[in-house]
Amino acid sequence: MLSFPAAIKVYLCTVPCDMRRSFDGLSMMAEHLIECNPFSGHLLVFCNRRSDRVKILYWDRDGWAIWYKRLEVGTFQFPFAATGRKEVAAWELAMLLEGIDLRQGKRRKRFSLPEATLPGPENPQGREREVPS
Repeated sequence: MLSFPAAIKVYLCTVPCDMRRSFDGLSMMAEHLIECNPFSGHLLVFCNRRSDRVKILYWDRDGWAIWYKRLEVGTFQFPFAATGRKEVAAWELAMLLEGIDLRQGKRRKRFSLPEATLPGPENPQGREREVPS
């Protein structure tokens, strides 16, 4: 989980983004689509068309930094639109990344690992335990 200062500005790019873009391509999109200074230190959030990948670009005192998340199951509830940007609070970004649909107040489907299959005192062979129904 990421933690953000409450005072940080977060800009969502509301146009789907090609996730092959890296530092220079995303900073160019920040200038032209989001219409903000990419060197400001604000968080610039980009999502792909399928809404299963998110990149967060920011300037960190001496260089670019990117945080990237790919979902195995489910999608982000990203507010796509024809225009370029939407400003959200840091807590809204955290909820978006956790899969909570802010419009409906419910958690969206997410991937979870199956029960542990490691050997232990109650499972010496490391086999999956049967779950009683």
